[in-house]
Amino acid sequence: MSAINQNIDFAERLASARRMAGLSLQELADLMENSISKQAIHQFEQGKSKPEAGTLQNMANALKVSLDYFFRSNTLTFEKLAYRKKVKLTKTEEAAIQETAKDKLERYFEVESLTDTVLKFQNPIVGTYITNQEDIEKAAESLRQKWELGVKPIPSVIEMLEEKGLKVIEIDASYAFQGFSAAANEELVIVLNKKDDACRKRFTAVHELAHIVLDIDESLDEEKTCHSFAGAFLFPRQSVIEVFSEKRKKVAFAELKQQKEYYGLSIQAILMRLRNLEIINDSTYKGFMIWMTKMGYRTKEPGQYAGVEKAMRFSGLVYRAAIEEVVSLSKAASLAGQSLGDFRRTLTGNN
Repeated sequence: MSAINQNIDFAERLASARRMAGLSLQELADLMENSISKQAIHQFEQGKSKPEAGTLQNMANALKVSLDYFFRSNTLTFEKLAYRKKVKLTKTEEAAIQETAKDKLERYFEVESLTDTVLKFQNPIVGTYITNQEDIEKAAESLRQKWELGVKPIPSVIEMLEEKGLKVIEIDASYAFQGFSAAANEELVIVLNKKDDACRKRFTAVHELAHIVLDIDESLDEEKTCHSFAGAFLFPRQSVIEVFSEKRKKVAFAELKQQKEYYGLSIQAILMRLRNLEIINDSTYKGFMIWMTKMGYRTKEPGQYAGVEKAMRFSGLVYRAAIEEVVSLSKAASLAGQSLGDFRRTLTGNN
């Protein structure tokens, strides 16, 4: 690679690291106690100059990245990006989330290549066109059938999606962010908020899956359609009817909590499921939601799903690469995003 290209790559990587940290040029300069100016950092990001070794190390420390982060090829971009969020994110927050996800995804691609374990996702219901609720129900049923999932609860949605070849990444972000899906280098990725509980991760993961596998009519609200698909996939129509019957005038809170704990779907999502299937009417649904608001359950629901929802394939591949000496411990630590000491302790269990 020419010196010019190396300089351009470094400039882009520095800008990416700063965005990942959610810092402005001035904030980075302040974090470095003004040992370097905002203007100098701007020059580095423009590729007009390069920092001395000591300055580079100080910037890496301030940005909480390893030195090798700056010298990876900057080849990954997100396409077809679809967000799920509670409230509007600032541009700085969106940039930080995307750069953090890109960093982890780059490392994911690298360890897959090193261990020769690349998985490719295949959409088994490609071309499924959605125009109404019945289409959603049939699509969810078809996907479960293709993947031989039956109609019972899926123990771990994240593990299942990883086995199908989707790259699932969890990142630390504000509670405003729930997840997004995107295409990157001909791969499909779902990014989730590590802070969310298991029920929310399950719902968000399948919501994002809907963006990937469905062809949704333009007349429909895409987010609401993906919500409906998530409910239908996690709690299939046949199972809902078996539990609640085809028509109900009332449902008990205890029933909803019980099914939340069994199917890993929030009480609010189950209520929406009952309304979508016309098991309860709008009046019953609205009345229950008003009561939940009054009780404070809209923000903190009772009941917990007992299963574990955690993306583990990436870390598992890193551990495998290290223990089988496919890479050095220092390289494995870099792939894991940890210091060498922390990674060695994690890998071996030794203090």
